[in-house]
Order: sequence, then structure tokens, then C-alpha cells
Amino acid sequence: MSSVKIEFSHLSKQYKDVLAVSDFSAQVISGRVTGFLGPNGAGKSTALRCLLGLVTPTGGSALVNGGPYSSLHDPIKQVGAVLDSRGFHPGLTAKQNLKVMASASGIDFARIDVVLKLVELEDATNKRTKGFSLGMKQRLSLAIAMLGDPEILVLDEPANGLDPFGIVWLREFVTKLAAEGRTILVSSHQLAEMQNTVNDVLIINKGKVVAQGSIDEIRQGKTLEEAFLALTARRSA
Repeated sequence: MSSVKIEFSHLSKQYKDVLAVSDFSAQVISGRVTGFLGPNGAGKSTALRCLLGLVTPTGGSALVNGGPYSSLHDPIKQVGAVLDSRGFHPGLTAKQNLKVMASASGIDFARIDVVLKLVELEDATNKRTKGFSLGMKQRLSLAIAMLGDPEILVLDEPANGLDPFGIVWLREFVTKLAAEGRTILVSSHQLAEMQNTVNDVLIINKGKVVAQGSIDEIRQGKTLEEAFLALTARRSA
């Protein structure tokens, strides 16, 4: 049975003279892929950083499993996150980078080979990450996110740098994880791909919720791109 795993409640975040997120409320449920969409500067990254405890909200809350991220016991085993693909030591191999993360988090090293296979980087196990393409770095980021076998995944532009084959692979990857009952929140600008991937859609613009619902409810017979442009243009006018 689906349940609420991520909840934003009247979330606000002010940076000096900029209100990045304003009275933002939304829910993300388990067993589904939710697309988190919005124009550049809409507040998506700020909302995700509030959710993951990287910035402190000015008001409201962003909760994981009913509480703030900071209160989670063994958070890596509950939430896996990909916010960028630059957090690696370039002189270390893929496996060495994963060992660093596993050691810091108390994860058994046996899990490393499992996640490398999961993201199809077995052939790059002993390759230094400074030689990785952007797409390979994205896959390694996903491997790190999956180290703790989390029930929740928060992914910010995970298709960045992936070729068409990689994008299809990513679609199948997140769909399979959701089918296992996990909660997947994906922020992306690739609307055509999101239309083929997500079950639910959450659209934010100028820090506020524009629309939330199943993809069919949001599209209303249009393409996701058409619906997105209409909804965000209406709020921008």
C-alpha cells in the first residue's frame, strides 16, 4: 500500500532579498516515480536541499518518513541522493571512491560490487574517475546513492550527460526501483523523457506549487511539455 514518504509543508526559504521557495506544500508517495519539474530558478534545488538537510528552511518543513533528515538513524540506508556528479576524488578508482563512502557510512564492502553491477559500471571498477565521462559520473553517483539500499531516492537531473541508450537505461532503472516499492523523486528538465518515466508530476514555479497529480491529470490530453509550458506561463504572466 502506498504511503507518504516525502512531505513539504508550507516550506519557505529566503536568501537575503530572494524568496527562493514560498509556502510550498506537496507530498510524494511510495511505489511511484514523481517528476519534480520547474523552470530554472523555480526553487527545485532549494527545496531538495532543504529536504536533505543541506540548508535550513526559513519557515515550514521538509520531512522524510515523517521527520527531518537530520533526525534519521543511518540516513544512507533510508535516503539515497544524487545532487551532482562532482563529489568524487579524481585520483581514485570507482571502487576506491565507493570504499571511502562505504567505510564512512558503515556499509559492508560486499555491497560495492552489487551497486557497480546495478549501474552497469563493472568494466570501470578499477578506472580512475578523472577519466570518466559525465554519463559515467552520473552512474557512479547513482551507485553511491544505492550503497545503503535505501527506500527513498532523490535525484537531481540524473540524465545529465547520458546518451540515448543511457537515458533508456535510467528510465528502466528508476521504474524497476519504484516497482519494488521505493519512493523516487526526480528533478529534470527533460520533459519528453519524464513523460515516459514518471507516474506523478509536481510542478513548481517562482517558489510556489503550480500543479501536482498523476501525469494523466497534469497532461489532460496534451504532451507533458505542452502542459508544463501552459502552467508555468500562466503563473509567470
